[in-house]
Amino acid sequence: MEYTYYLANASLTLRVVEHLLRCDRLPLEFMTVIHQIDGWVIRVKMNDNIGVCDAEDFRAYMNELGIAYDPGIRVRMALWGLETGQSPIDVMRRYQVAIVSHGKPDREEIEAFRSQFVMGLGYCPETLA
Repeated sequence: MEYTYYLANASLTLRVVEHLLRCDRLPLEFMTVIHQIDGWVIRVKMNDNIGVCDAEDFRAYMNELGIAYDPGIRVRMALWGLETGQSPIDVMRRYQVAIVSHGKPDREEIEAFRSQFVMGLGYCPETLA
C-alpha cells in the first residue's frame, strides 16, 4: 500500500514524519520526501499486511494535511529509482529533483534542508514555513 501526497509546506511535512514515528502499528517500509518550488511531495510505502482500518485512518490523516498526488514522469521515475536502490544523489542528478529524505522518516534531514535553503536565499519562502 502506498500513499503519494502533495503538501503545501515543511510544517505539514514534519507533522507526517512525527505521526509515522509515533504510530508503531503502521508497517512502514519507507518514506520519500521531495521538495519542489511550490510544495512537497511525500510518498509513504507500507507493507501489504497493513490492516484495512489502519490504512483508511492513515489515508484520512493524509487527506487532512494535503492532497493525493499523481506525480509527473520525472518525479515518478525518481521515486522508482529510489525504490529500486539507486542512490539519492544519482537520482537527483538524473531526474533533477530535490530529494530531501528517503528511508526511515527523519525530521533532522528535513530541518537541515530547510535551514540550508533559507540561508542560501536569505529569506523563508512560504513552502519552507
